[in-house]
Amino acid sequence: MKKLTIFSALLIGAMTLAQGIKFEDTNFSTILAKAKKENKLIFVDAYASWCGPCKLMVKNVFPQKAVGDYYNSHFVNAKIDMEKGEGIDLAKKYNVKAFPTYLFIDGNGEVVHRTLGYVEENDFIQFAKDAGDPSKRLTALKQKFEEGEKDPEFLKNLAGLTMYSDPEFSGKVMERYFNAKTELNQEDIQMLLFAAQNIDSPMYKTFQAKKAEISKVITPEKYEAIDKSIKISGLFKKSYNADTKSWNDNYFLTEAQKFIPKEEAEKILKKTQAGRALRDKDIAKYEKLTLELNKDTSAMSSEELNSVAWNFFENVTNKASLEKAVAWAQESVKKNENYANTDTLANLYNKIGDKKNAKIWAEKSIQLAKSSGEDSSDTEKLLKNLTIQ
Repeated sequence: MKKLTIFSALLIGAMTLAQGIKFEDTNFSTILAKAKKENKLIFVDAYASWCGPCKLMVKNVFPQKAVGDYYNSHFVNAKIDMEKGEGIDLAKKYNVKAFPTYLFIDGNGEVVHRTLGYVEENDFIQFAKDAGDPSKRLTALKQKFEEGEKDPEFLKNLAGLTMYSDPEFSGKVMERYFNAKTELNQEDIQMLLFAAQNIDSPMYKTFQAKKAEISKVITPEKYEAIDKSIKISGLFKKSYNADTKSWNDNYFLTEAQKFIPKEEAEKILKKTQAGRALRDKDIAKYEKLTLELNKDTSAMSSEELNSVAWNFFENVTNKASLEKAVAWAQESVKKNENYANTDTLANLYNKIGDKKNAKIWAEKSIQLAKSSGEDSSDTEKLLKNLTIQ
């Protein structure tokens, strides 16, 4: 009976899986040839392995019968990691900069429609229907815009469709949309803020021009905080040379002090430089800047302390610096003891060779994880290794 139950469960699982989208297990050139031969469009799920919404689509949407029925009958389906193998070149060719992106491509390799993000079942099918209708494809929508279409819903939809793939065009669409708007809602503001991240962009000018309307929705204080963030972000882009990995500190500090105090400007610059050093794997510089930044941690939250301590655990090898990270983790625990920071403390103690304290805090972390329903498997592995030693 037990074997029969297991077999039945496996059969049901297989049937459920078979109902969804069937993706081709071959290279892109073969998929192109098949699409051309069958006179079908190609649907490409352009994803990245780390992408949360991509995983949710695989779990919740792709397996649905209605989705599978439509996509399998109308498209040749491909699922391609844009950060591996041929996906790297395809991402460049099709300007994929956000995940998941959904591309609808003809047999000649030309994109006729695209969208992105987590999409519920019915909308996901509708996108597919739009891709199959020449009058609703992105090329047709762009043409309609060029002919002067001013309908607000049309403009909002088109701006969203082109936001990542063609930001310059999307900016033009938004400019027309916002020029006609006298009142803004939360969705409008989110769209505007996305496009206003460059202080030289037309959308930043719109952000400034509509300060009164925006402040009604998000408060004047929030507006000023966002404005400051945009200005600082713009200064960083002009202060950092990615080719030489060098900073123009004087330029940033001079310009930043036009709207924030010198001490705040220096701290923001140092924090950003530390983050950039970590991304560039310049651990010595990251370590030095982080230690300078965190001489006084009294105002830091438990989460901030845990984050900086964990980054040191993962990247720093100098024992004296790791002992500073132990102090940060201890302070994090004092402010708000939880599974995450006790796990950090256990790992840091282990890394500096204090096995006794590592074991104590690993046990504590596992207890907290169990009481809060969190996964403590990594901490359990650490404790097992400590017990064996």
